[in-house]
Amino acid sequence: MKKIIIISLLIVIFNKSSFSQTSFDTYFENKTLRFDYFIGGNADTSFIFFKEFKEEPFWGGSKKNLIDTFNIGEYQLLVFDSLSNELLYSRGYSNLFKEWQTTAEARKINKTYSETVIFPFPKKSVRLELQERLKNQKFRLLYKIFINPNNYFISKERVYNFPTKQISGKFPSHQSLDIALIPEGYTKNEMEKFRQDAKRFMQYTFEVQPFTKYKDHINFTIIEAPSEQSGSDIPGESIWRKTLINSHFYTFDIERYLTSPDIHTIRNVAACTAYDQIFILVNTSKYGGSGIFNSYNICASDHAQSREVFTHEFGHGFAALADEYFDSEVAYENMYDFSVEIYNKNITTLVEFHKKWKDMLEKDTPIPTPNSYMYRDKIGVFEGGGYVTKRIYRPVWDCKMRSNNKNEFCPVCQRAIEQLLKFYTE
Repeated sequence: MKKIIIISLLIVIFNKSSFSQTSFDTYFENKTLRFDYFIGGNADTSFIFFKEFKEEPFWGGSKKNLIDTFNIGEYQLLVFDSLSNELLYSRGYSNLFKEWQTTAEARKINKTYSETVIFPFPKKSVRLELQERLKNQKFRLLYKIFINPNNYFISKERVYNFPTKQISGKFPSHQSLDIALIPEGYTKNEMEKFRQDAKRFMQYTFEVQPFTKYKDHINFTIIEAPSEQSGSDIPGESIWRKTLINSHFYTFDIERYLTSPDIHTIRNVAACTAYDQIFILVNTSKYGGSGIFNSYNICASDHAQSREVFTHEFGHGFAALADEYFDSEVAYENMYDFSVEIYNKNITTLVEFHKKWKDMLEKDTPIPTPNSYMYRDKIGVFEGGGYVTKRIYRPVWDCKMRSNNKNEFCPVCQRAIEQLLKFYTE
């Protein structure tokens, strides 16, 4: 068996601009290699614990753009050729553990979370590295392991083989954004409801720019995966349901924060199809949802504001857009180092504002921009965002990433989303 190497404290500054895109067919097969692990620690420490490698039958990602060029996410997945040391594939991603590290609980106890990453199945031996972003925005090498694709300990077991149906899109997976829609808390007798809900939420996406523009290149696929019982866990009300992916409200003791700790099961279900993004519809009328960048998106199916929540959370899960509100209950504490720029495209500390949306401002717009009606309909630099009132700035007075009052993303968020859509669909 290959030796697992855990490396902490080593600081690695990763400069993606020095790498060019590689040939998919030279290095990869048209299927997925998945690494399941556990990540644990506390507010100050992070450790990775190996679980297993799994082979999945489909690859839903781009075959052209293999190297991440966006520098977003709390972590970076890097795959190198073992012999030449050439970077073959990379992606940014985030997870629930990183959010938990900013809570008060993380200063008191140690805790582990399930985690997983995916990448194209390599034809030859590769080195997998996982890097963690620190508060100063630099990366440190958190974990490294060499992978022989012929290793017979790579599991080929198909955990699920649920029926699937593609309900949108006109182009193949490698030229599309592939979204797997997973039901949570829908019983066998409620599969028709899920089908109708899925079509409704698909339409919500296509009503919002820039997704409307890329409609033909967005493949929604439903996975008919039933649960034993309807709904979701609501711990604050002592409600517990036997559901497929074990979702629950009250994450970090925030009632509306709907998540699932069972990412391994989520990936097992999603493996029934080719996918880039996972969206989970929870069969409930209770308000809630979440989006974790390149991990999963989740929201309630039947709340009056589910349309707004669905697209808002997809802003998180697909483009790593930050929340722009600063006046709602959250569990996070001391998230930012105000002396450096934040990676999220829609908030800024102004440290390197030229890398954000400065080019989109009108010439006479003041920086910072006053919170006055004169600028309500303009792109500016408004103080307050990312859960804090001071020293973090957002691009517009109101946006889908700030409140449910807006039906569209602001121009800054739209640009960030469209850049990623082009990356996936070229």
